[in-house]
Amino acid sequence: MRVLLLTLLLMGLTGAATAKPWWMRGVESNESDFLPPDVAFRVAAGVDGNLVHVRWVIADGYYLYRQRIEIKPESPDLALGAPVLPQGVLKVDPYLGSQQIYQQQVEATAPFTRSDAGAHPLQIKVTYQGCAEAGLCYPPITKVLSPGRAAAAPATSASHPWVGGAIFAGGFAFLLAGLLLRKGRKLDVPDA
Repeated sequence: MRVLLLTLLLMGLTGAATAKPWWMRGVESNESDFLPPDVAFRVAAGVDGNLVHVRWVIADGYYLYRQRIEIKPESPDLALGAPVLPQGVLKVDPYLGSQQIYQQQVEATAPFTRSDAGAHPLQIKVTYQGCAEAGLCYPPITKVLSPGRAAAAPATSASHPWVGGAIFAGGFAFLLAGLLLRKGRKLDVPDA
């Protein structure tokens, strides 16, 4: 009897939890139907040479405004050039007029220079704004990103003239230390 009562109570609560409140009945979509902004507009940054690359992956049914994308330096030693963006698709927005938008993905590049040779971490501030086709426009989103270097970064440190010698010297020191620590100790070998 208890199990039956508990099952009926849980079924009733499940139905109540999924029901719309009276003020939302008859409305086709609500805020819970839309993706969180970090899911709708995933952003990442990287560095290649003296270029910063910022890439957005945009969820299906969402778009970013070209004119609402800004990339600014955040590090104290960083100077960024104007970001280069591809042409977007023309969309007539009822509130903003004719706008270029991006769907699916977009990448911006900006040249940069540093005045302290990298003493501070490389950080940029990215601001962007987008909407869902279903009618929700997000407020402007601002993030501070730390673009990572491309895989070529370790090669620059290995090209230093004494790196190869240091690796060899470290290996030799390890071998020598092993031999010195073994000196005077007999290896216990079981008799056959």
